[in-house]
Amino acid sequence: MDKNIKILLVDDQEDFRQLMRFWLKSKGYSVIVAPDGDNAIKMIREESPDLMFLDLNMPAMDGVETLKKIREFNKELPAIVISAYVDDPSAKKILSYGVSGVFYKSKNFEEALSLLESALRTHKKLKRD
Repeated sequence: MDKNIKILLVDDQEDFRQLMRFWLKSKGYSVIVAPDGDNAIKMIREESPDLMFLDLNMPAMDGVETLKKIREFNKELPAIVISAYVDDPSAKKILSYGVSGVFYKSKNFEEALSLLESALRTHKKLKRD
């Protein structure tokens, strides 16, 4: 794994954030975290992550609104949506803002890794063109 790959993990649930952060770090990624959309936007501007995991259901500003605001200034950042519900209507809405996949909290983290690696491969190809 590439230690230079920086992942932004945005989720309002601290226990999930800590668990996923630890797991991603164990896979060799550099991980920064944000508890909400406002902090996520700030961190993207300041830290330039390579990929973002974004929780769909957060208080104040949900994932859809957060990604919409991010796309106003960053159209390139690969985003993988985190959702607790397979049939979440917001998941369909967020797809129009360009996401690389949806990771369901009920699934194994290995599935998140597979989405992550696929998104990075695709993104690197885009950068080379």
